Amino acid sequence: MNKNIPFQTIDWGSIPKVEYQGETGRAYWQTVQFPGLRIRIVEYSNGYMADHWCQKGHIVYCIEGEFVSELQDGQEFRLKKGSTYVVSDGLSSHRSYTKDGVKVMIIDGDFLKLKDS
Repeated sequence: MNKNIPFQTIDWGSIPKVEYQGETGRAYWQTVQFPGLRIRIVEYSNGYMADHWCQKGHIVYCIEGEFVSELQDGQEFRLKKGSTYVVSDGLSSHRSYTKDGVKVMIIDGDFLKLKDS
């Protein structure tokens, strides 16, 4: 299967929002899926907390607002507009929460799978 992605633009206004319930609050995902690559714009409502610990790798860019990425070991990282975090699959258990809501772009896919050293 060809995994090359030809040049194209994404009109995020035409991508439907799908609602997901968090432990508290809600998340609204707009998703574009390519072979081995997923790109999302995600909006977390005020008071949102993820309902699970995630092991998946991501590149997360904060577009608006701020949120905390919490690791299961207790570490917390506050990300504000213009900041990013990156992690490969299986290298952390993490979840996000926000007090006042946030809008992020999340990119994940096969390129973040753990590689043997």
